[in-house]
Amino acid sequence: MACLNTLKLEIKTLEQVFTKNHERFQIMSASVDELTCRFVGKNGKKYEIHANITETYPNTPPVWFADSEDPLVTNAVQILSNTQGRDNHVINQVGILLRELCKLHGVPEPPDLDAVRLPVYPEAQPRGSNALGNLRVPSLTANGAESGTEEDEEMAAEDDDSEGDDDLQLEMVDDAGRSNKDDMETEHLATLERLRQNQRKDYLSGSVSGSLQATDRLMKELRDIYRSHSFKNNMYSIELVNDSLYEWNIRLRSVDPDSPLHNDLLLLKEKEGKDSILLNILFKETYPFEPPFVRVVYPIISGGYVLVGGAICMELLTKQGWSSAYTVEAVIMQIAATLVKGKARIQFGATKVVSQSQYSLARAQQSFKCLVQIHEKNGWFTPPKEDG
Repeated sequence: MACLNTLKLEIKTLEQVFTKNHERFQIMSASVDELTCRFVGKNGKKYEIHANITETYPNTPPVWFADSEDPLVTNAVQILSNTQGRDNHVINQVGILLRELCKLHGVPEPPDLDAVRLPVYPEAQPRGSNALGNLRVPSLTANGAESGTEEDEEMAAEDDDSEGDDDLQLEMVDDAGRSNKDDMETEHLATLERLRQNQRKDYLSGSVSGSLQATDRLMKELRDIYRSHSFKNNMYSIELVNDSLYEWNIRLRSVDPDSPLHNDLLLLKEKEGKDSILLNILFKETYPFEPPFVRVVYPIISGGYVLVGGAICMELLTKQGWSSAYTVEAVIMQIAATLVKGKARIQFGATKVVSQSQYSLARAQQSFKCLVQIHEKNGWFTPPKEDG
Protein backbone atom coordinates (compact mmCIF):
# COMPACT_ATOMS: atom_id res chain seq x y z
CA MET A 1 0.00 0.00 0.00
CA ALA A 2 1.31 3.42 -0.93
CA CYS A 3 2.49 5.74 1.84
CA LEU A 4 2.32 2.96 4.44
CA ASN A 5 4.62 4.66 6.94
CA THR A 6 2.75 7.93 6.57
CA LEU A 7 -0.57 6.14 7.04
CA LYS A 8 0.72 4.59 10.27
CA LEU A 9 1.72 8.02 11.54
CA GLU A 10 -1.67 9.46 10.68
CA ILE A 11 -3.41 6.62 12.53
CA LYS A 12 -1.12 7.10 15.55
CA THR A 13 -2.03 10.79 15.63
CA LEU A 14 -5.75 10.04 15.48
CA GLU A 15 -5.48 7.49 18.30
CA GLN A 16 -3.62 10.00 20.48
CA VAL A 17 -6.11 12.80 19.87
CA PHE A 18 -9.36 10.82 19.86
CA THR A 19 -8.89 8.33 22.66
CA LYS A 20 -11.48 5.73 23.64
CA ASN A 21 -12.80 8.04 26.37
CA HIS A 22 -12.94 11.22 24.26
CA GLU A 23 -16.15 13.13 24.90
CA ARG A 24 -17.10 13.58 21.22
CA PHE A 25 -15.18 11.24 18.91
CA GLN A 26 -13.36 8.01 19.73
CA ILE A 27 -11.03 5.75 17.75
CA MET A 28 -12.12 2.31 18.96
CA SER A 29 -9.72 0.27 16.84
CA ALA A 30 -7.33 1.10 14.03
CA SER A 31 -5.01 -0.63 11.60
CA VAL A 32 -3.65 0.10 8.13
CA ASP A 33 -6.64 -1.81 6.74
CA GLU A 34 -9.59 -0.75 8.86
CA LEU A 35 -10.70 1.99 11.23
CA THR A 36 -13.59 1.82 13.70
CA CYS A 37 -14.76 5.11 15.21
CA ARG A 38 -17.52 6.22 17.57
CA PHE A 39 -19.26 9.58 17.42
CA VAL A 40 -21.00 10.76 20.59
CA GLY A 41 -23.97 12.96 19.74
CA LYS A 42 -26.56 14.76 21.81
CA ASN A 43 -27.58 13.16 25.12
CA GLY A 44 -24.63 10.80 24.82
CA LYS A 45 -26.06 8.78 21.92
CA LYS A 46 -23.30 6.78 20.24
CA TYR A 47 -22.87 5.99 16.55
CA GLU A 48 -20.39 3.40 15.23
CA ILE A 49 -18.70 4.33 11.96
CA HIS A 50 -16.20 2.21 10.02
CA ALA A 51 -13.65 2.82 7.29
CA ASN A 52 -11.98 0.27 5.03
CA ILE A 53 -8.62 1.40 3.68
CA THR A 54 -8.27 -0.31 0.31
CA GLU A 55 -5.22 -1.16 -1.79
CA THR A 56 -5.86 1.90 -3.97
CA TYR A 57 -5.45 4.31 -1.02
CA PRO A 58 -4.64 7.21 -1.16
CA ASN A 59 -5.52 7.40 -4.86
CA THR A 60 -9.05 6.74 -3.64
CA PRO A 61 -10.39 7.59 -0.18
CA PRO A 62 -11.25 4.95 2.42
CA VAL A 63 -14.67 3.30 2.11
CA TRP A 64 -16.82 4.59 4.99
CA PHE A 65 -20.05 3.13 6.30
CA ALA A 66 -22.09 3.41 9.50
CA ASP A 67 -23.95 0.85 11.59
CA SER A 68 -26.81 3.32 11.98
CA GLU A 69 -29.18 4.36 9.18
CA ASP A 70 -29.76 7.71 10.85
CA PRO A 71 -29.72 10.17 7.91
CA LEU A 72 -27.67 12.65 9.97
CA VAL A 73 -24.90 10.04 10.06
CA THR A 74 -25.27 8.59 6.56
CA ASN A 75 -25.31 12.08 5.03
CA ALA A 76 -22.04 12.93 6.76
CA VAL A 77 -20.46 9.66 5.65
CA GLN A 78 -21.60 10.17 2.05
CA ILE A 79 -19.54 13.37 1.78
CA LEU A 80 -16.35 11.36 2.23
CA SER A 81 -16.86 9.47 -1.03
CA ASN A 82 -16.45 12.67 -3.07
CA THR A 83 -13.01 13.79 -1.88
CA GLN A 84 -9.77 13.86 -3.84
CA GLY A 85 -6.09 14.68 -3.45
CA ARG A 86 -5.03 15.56 0.09
CA ASP A 87 -8.54 15.04 1.44
CA ASN A 88 -8.35 11.34 0.57
CA HIS A 89 -5.92 10.85 3.45
CA VAL A 90 -7.48 9.26 6.50
CA ILE A 91 -6.43 12.04 8.87
CA ASN A 92 -8.24 14.63 6.75
CA GLN A 93 -11.18 12.27 6.24
CA VAL A 94 -11.71 12.08 9.99
CA GLY A 95 -11.55 15.87 10.25
CA ILE A 96 -14.14 16.31 7.48
CA LEU A 97 -16.38 13.64 8.99
CA LEU A 98 -16.26 15.02 12.52
CA ARG A 99 -16.93 18.61 11.46
CA GLU A 100 -19.93 17.50 9.40
CA LEU A 101 -21.30 15.29 12.20
CA CYS A 102 -21.00 18.12 14.72
CA LYS A 103 -22.76 20.52 12.34
CA LEU A 104 -25.62 18.13 11.53
CA HIS A 105 -26.15 17.15 15.18
CA GLY A 106 -25.89 20.73 16.43
CA VAL A 107 -23.04 20.07 18.85
CA PRO A 108 -19.81 22.07 19.21
CA GLU A 109 -16.64 20.86 17.54
CA PRO A 110 -14.08 19.52 20.00
CA PRO A 111 -11.20 21.99 20.42
CA ASP A 112 -8.57 19.31 19.77
CA LEU A 113 -9.97 18.83 16.26
CA ASP A 114 -7.49 21.50 15.18
CA ALA A 115 -4.69 19.09 16.10
CA VAL A 116 -5.72 16.83 13.23
CA ARG A 117 -4.20 18.03 10.00
CA LEU A 118 -2.44 16.57 7.01
CA PRO A 119 1.35 16.80 7.04
CA VAL A 120 3.39 17.89 4.05
CA TYR A 121 4.57 14.69 2.43
CA PRO A 122 8.03 14.16 0.96
CA GLU A 123 6.93 14.45 -2.66
CA ALA A 124 5.46 17.88 -1.92
CA GLN A 125 8.29 19.17 0.27
CA PRO A 126 11.22 21.41 -0.66
CA ARG A 127 14.59 19.69 -0.78
CA GLY A 128 16.34 19.21 2.55
CA SER A 129 13.17 19.15 4.64
CA ASN A 130 12.44 16.42 7.16
CA ALA A 131 10.22 13.77 5.57
CA LEU A 132 8.41 12.85 8.76
CA GLY A 133 8.93 15.92 10.90
CA ASN A 134 5.81 17.70 9.71
CA LEU A 135 3.38 15.13 11.07
CA ARG A 136 2.21 16.96 14.12
CA VAL A 137 1.56 14.66 17.07
CA PRO A 138 0.22 17.05 19.71
CA SER A 139 1.80 17.21 23.12
CA LEU A 140 -0.84 17.43 25.83
CA THR A 141 -0.44 19.18 29.16
CA ALA A 142 -1.74 17.72 32.40
CA ASN A 143 -5.15 19.33 31.95
CA GLY A 144 -5.49 18.02 28.40
CA ALA A 145 -4.78 21.31 26.60
CA GLU A 146 -2.52 21.18 23.60
CA SER A 147 0.89 22.73 24.06
CA GLY A 148 2.20 24.10 20.77
CA THR A 149 5.74 25.14 19.96
CA GLU A 150 7.17 27.90 17.81
CA GLU A 151 8.28 25.21 15.39
CA ASP A 152 4.69 23.96 15.15
CA GLU A 153 3.45 27.46 14.41
CA GLU A 154 6.11 28.00 11.75
CA MET A 155 5.22 24.71 10.07
CA ALA A 156 1.54 25.58 10.17
CA ALA A 157 2.29 28.91 8.53
CA GLU A 158 4.34 27.17 5.85
CA ASP A 159 1.43 24.80 5.22
CA ASP A 160 -0.99 27.70 4.82
CA ASP A 161 1.33 29.52 2.42
CA SER A 162 1.92 26.48 0.23
CA GLU A 163 -1.54 24.93 0.37
CA GLY A 164 -2.34 25.69 -3.24
CA ASP A 165 0.95 24.22 -4.48
CA ASP A 166 0.50 21.12 -2.36
CA ASP A 167 -2.92 20.48 -3.85
CA LEU A 168 -1.39 20.51 -7.30
CA GLN A 169 1.62 18.39 -6.38
CA LEU A 170 -0.35 15.91 -4.32
CA GLU A 171 -3.12 15.30 -6.86
CA MET A 172 -3.18 11.51 -6.95
CA VAL A 173 -2.52 9.87 -10.29
CA ASP A 174 -2.71 6.31 -11.52
CA ASP A 175 0.06 4.42 -13.30
CA ALA A 176 -0.82 6.06 -16.59
CA GLY A 177 -0.25 9.48 -15.05
CA ARG A 178 -3.88 10.56 -15.24
CA SER A 179 -5.70 12.25 -12.39
CA ASN A 180 -8.71 10.67 -10.73
CA LYS A 181 -10.95 13.09 -12.60
CA ASP A 182 -9.90 11.61 -15.94
CA ASP A 183 -9.48 7.93 -15.16
CA MET A 184 -12.98 6.75 -15.99
CA GLU A 185 -14.65 6.12 -19.33
CA THR A 186 -17.50 8.43 -20.31
CA GLU A 187 -19.99 5.55 -20.43
CA HIS A 188 -19.13 4.58 -16.85
CA LEU A 189 -19.46 8.14 -15.63
CA ALA A 190 -22.87 8.18 -17.32
CA THR A 191 -23.84 4.94 -15.56
CA LEU A 192 -22.94 6.38 -12.16
CA GLU A 193 -24.87 9.55 -12.89
CA ARG A 194 -27.89 7.57 -14.06
CA LEU A 195 -27.81 5.51 -10.87
CA ARG A 196 -27.65 8.68 -8.77
CA GLN A 197 -30.62 10.14 -10.62
CA ASN A 198 -32.59 6.91 -10.17
CA GLN A 199 -31.82 6.90 -6.46
CA ARG A 200 -33.01 10.49 -6.17
CA LYS A 201 -36.28 9.65 -7.98
CA ASP A 202 -36.84 6.63 -5.75
CA TYR A 203 -36.17 8.72 -2.67
CA LEU A 204 -38.61 11.43 -3.74
CA SER A 205 -41.29 8.88 -4.61
CA GLY A 206 -40.79 6.95 -1.37
CA SER A 207 -39.95 3.72 -3.21
CA VAL A 208 -36.37 3.30 -2.00
CA SER A 209 -35.12 -0.29 -2.09
CA GLY A 210 -32.24 -1.71 -0.09
CA SER A 211 -30.58 0.43 2.56
CA LEU A 212 -28.72 3.73 2.46
CA GLN A 213 -25.67 2.04 3.89
CA ALA A 214 -25.55 -0.74 1.29
CA THR A 215 -26.37 1.64 -1.57
CA ASP A 216 -23.60 4.06 -0.59
CA ARG A 217 -21.08 1.26 -0.27
CA LEU A 218 -22.04 -0.34 -3.61
CA MET A 219 -21.87 3.00 -5.41
CA LYS A 220 -18.38 3.52 -4.01
CA GLU A 221 -17.31 0.01 -5.00
CA LEU A 222 -18.67 0.38 -8.53
CA ARG A 223 -16.83 3.68 -8.93
CA ASP A 224 -13.59 2.08 -7.71
CA ILE A 225 -14.01 -0.85 -10.10
CA TYR A 226 -14.49 1.47 -13.06
CA ARG A 227 -11.11 2.98 -12.13
CA SER A 228 -9.30 -0.29 -11.45
CA HIS A 229 -6.57 -1.70 -13.68
CA SER A 230 -8.10 -5.20 -13.66
CA PHE A 231 -11.36 -3.84 -15.05
CA LYS A 232 -9.67 -1.60 -17.61
CA ASN A 233 -7.50 -4.51 -18.76
CA ASN A 234 -10.70 -6.47 -19.48
CA MET A 235 -10.02 -9.20 -16.92
CA TYR A 236 -13.73 -8.98 -16.20
CA SER A 237 -16.74 -6.82 -17.09
CA ILE A 238 -19.84 -5.75 -15.17
CA GLU A 239 -23.49 -5.36 -16.08
CA LEU A 240 -26.04 -4.10 -13.56
CA VAL A 241 -29.17 -6.23 -13.99
CA ASN A 242 -32.09 -3.86 -14.65
CA ASP A 243 -29.86 -0.98 -13.54
CA SER A 244 -29.98 -2.33 -9.99
CA LEU A 245 -27.03 -1.87 -7.65
CA TYR A 246 -28.15 -5.03 -5.86
CA GLU A 247 -27.69 -7.50 -8.74
CA TRP A 248 -24.55 -7.65 -10.88
CA ASN A 249 -23.62 -9.91 -13.78
CA ILE A 250 -19.86 -10.41 -13.98
CA ARG A 251 -18.16 -11.80 -17.07
CA LEU A 252 -14.86 -13.31 -15.95
CA ARG A 253 -12.57 -13.28 -18.98
CA SER A 254 -9.13 -13.87 -17.52
CA VAL A 255 -7.75 -16.71 -15.39
CA ASP A 256 -4.24 -18.09 -14.88
CA PRO A 257 -2.87 -18.49 -18.44
CA ASP A 258 -1.09 -21.70 -17.41
CA SER A 259 -4.31 -23.38 -16.28
CA PRO A 260 -6.50 -25.83 -18.23
CA LEU A 261 -9.43 -23.48 -17.59
CA HIS A 262 -7.67 -20.77 -19.61
CA ASN A 263 -7.40 -23.16 -22.56
CA ASP A 264 -11.06 -24.12 -22.10
CA LEU A 265 -12.04 -20.45 -22.38
CA LEU A 266 -10.15 -20.19 -25.68
CA LEU A 267 -11.96 -23.28 -26.92
CA LEU A 268 -15.31 -21.89 -25.72
CA LYS A 269 -14.78 -18.79 -27.85
CA GLU A 270 -13.88 -20.94 -30.83
CA LYS A 271 -16.87 -23.28 -30.44
CA GLU A 272 -19.61 -20.98 -29.14
CA GLY A 273 -18.31 -17.45 -29.66
CA LYS A 274 -18.30 -16.75 -25.91
CA ASP A 275 -15.12 -15.83 -24.08
CA SER A 276 -16.13 -15.59 -20.43
CA ILE A 277 -17.57 -17.27 -17.36
CA LEU A 278 -20.81 -15.55 -16.38
CA LEU A 279 -21.24 -14.96 -12.64
CA ASN A 280 -24.30 -13.50 -10.95
CA ILE A 281 -23.92 -11.57 -7.68
CA LEU A 282 -26.86 -10.68 -5.41
CA PHE A 283 -26.39 -8.16 -2.58
CA LYS A 284 -28.65 -7.82 0.46
CA GLU A 285 -29.54 -4.57 2.19
CA THR A 286 -27.26 -5.77 5.02
CA TYR A 287 -24.18 -5.53 2.76
CA PRO A 288 -21.28 -5.07 3.54
CA PHE A 289 -21.87 -6.78 6.90
CA GLU A 290 -23.14 -9.91 5.17
CA PRO A 291 -21.59 -11.48 2.06
CA PRO A 292 -23.20 -11.35 -1.38
CA PHE A 293 -24.55 -14.54 -2.95
CA VAL A 294 -22.47 -15.55 -5.95
CA ARG A 295 -23.18 -18.30 -8.49
CA VAL A 296 -21.98 -19.45 -11.89
CA VAL A 297 -24.62 -18.94 -14.58
CA TYR A 298 -22.68 -20.14 -17.65
CA PRO A 299 -21.04 -22.39 -18.79
CA ILE A 300 -21.44 -25.73 -16.96
CA ILE A 301 -18.27 -26.28 -14.92
CA SER A 302 -16.91 -29.38 -13.25
CA GLY A 303 -14.47 -29.05 -10.37
CA GLY A 304 -13.37 -25.60 -9.25
CA TYR A 305 -15.50 -25.92 -6.09
CA VAL A 306 -18.61 -25.18 -8.18
CA LEU A 307 -21.66 -26.91 -6.69
CA VAL A 308 -24.99 -28.11 -8.07
CA GLY A 309 -26.91 -25.13 -9.37
CA GLY A 310 -23.73 -23.08 -9.85
CA ALA A 311 -23.08 -22.05 -6.23
CA ILE A 312 -19.43 -21.74 -5.21
CA CYS A 313 -17.85 -23.50 -2.23
CA MET A 314 -15.83 -20.71 -0.60
CA GLU A 315 -15.67 -19.88 3.10
CA LEU A 316 -15.21 -16.23 2.14
CA LEU A 317 -18.79 -16.19 0.80
CA THR A 318 -20.28 -17.36 4.12
CA LYS A 319 -21.15 -15.28 7.16
CA GLN A 320 -18.45 -17.14 9.04
CA GLY A 321 -15.69 -16.31 6.58
CA TRP A 322 -16.86 -12.90 5.40
CA SER A 323 -15.39 -9.53 6.41
CA SER A 324 -16.90 -6.13 5.67
CA ALA A 325 -13.41 -5.10 4.54
CA TYR A 326 -13.65 -7.29 1.43
CA THR A 327 -14.38 -5.47 -1.81
CA VAL A 328 -16.35 -6.79 -4.77
CA GLU A 329 -13.24 -6.78 -6.95
CA ALA A 330 -11.35 -8.79 -4.31
CA VAL A 331 -14.19 -11.34 -4.33
CA ILE A 332 -14.08 -11.58 -8.13
CA MET A 333 -10.31 -12.10 -8.14
CA GLN A 334 -10.59 -14.70 -5.38
CA ILE A 335 -13.24 -16.62 -7.31
CA ALA A 336 -11.00 -16.63 -10.39
CA ALA A 337 -8.16 -18.03 -8.28
CA THR A 338 -10.43 -20.60 -6.61
CA LEU A 339 -11.70 -21.94 -9.94
CA VAL A 340 -8.11 -22.52 -11.05
CA LYS A 341 -7.07 -23.95 -7.69
CA GLY A 342 -9.96 -26.41 -7.83
CA LYS A 343 -8.98 -27.47 -11.37
CA ALA A 344 -12.23 -26.23 -12.92
CA ARG A 345 -13.03 -27.43 -16.44
CA ILE A 346 -15.76 -26.36 -18.82
CA GLN A 347 -18.17 -29.16 -19.75
CA PHE A 348 -18.58 -28.74 -23.50
CA GLY A 349 -20.91 -31.73 -23.74
CA ALA A 350 -23.57 -29.99 -21.63
CA THR A 351 -26.37 -28.79 -23.88
CA LYS A 352 -28.18 -25.51 -23.41
CA VAL A 353 -31.23 -27.33 -22.07
CA VAL A 354 -29.12 -29.21 -19.53
CA SER A 355 -27.42 -25.97 -18.57
CA GLN A 356 -30.72 -24.26 -17.84
CA SER A 357 -31.92 -27.17 -15.71
CA GLN A 358 -28.65 -27.59 -13.82
CA TYR A 359 -27.82 -23.97 -13.15
CA SER A 360 -30.60 -21.97 -11.52
CA LEU A 361 -30.83 -19.54 -8.64
CA ALA A 362 -33.10 -21.82 -6.60
CA ARG A 363 -30.82 -24.86 -6.98
CA ALA A 364 -27.73 -22.78 -6.27
CA GLN A 365 -29.24 -21.33 -3.09
CA GLN A 366 -30.34 -24.76 -1.89
CA SER A 367 -26.97 -26.40 -2.49
CA PHE A 368 -25.15 -23.48 -0.85
CA LYS A 369 -27.43 -23.71 2.20
CA CYS A 370 -26.61 -27.41 2.54
CA LEU A 371 -22.91 -26.66 2.13
CA VAL A 372 -22.94 -24.07 4.91
CA GLN A 373 -24.76 -26.47 7.26
CA ILE A 374 -22.16 -29.16 6.63
CA HIS A 375 -19.23 -26.85 7.21
CA GLU A 376 -20.78 -25.28 10.31
CA LYS A 377 -20.91 -28.79 11.74
CA ASN A 378 -17.57 -30.12 10.52
CA GLY A 379 -15.52 -26.97 9.90
CA TRP A 380 -13.57 -25.90 6.82
CA PHE A 381 -10.38 -27.43 5.56
CA THR A 382 -7.51 -26.34 3.35
CA PRO A 383 -6.89 -28.67 0.39
CA PRO A 384 -3.39 -30.21 0.14
CA LYS A 385 -0.82 -28.45 -2.06
CA GLU A 386 -1.03 -31.12 -4.75
CA ASP A 387 -4.65 -30.08 -5.31
CA GLY A 388 -3.49 -26.63 -6.37
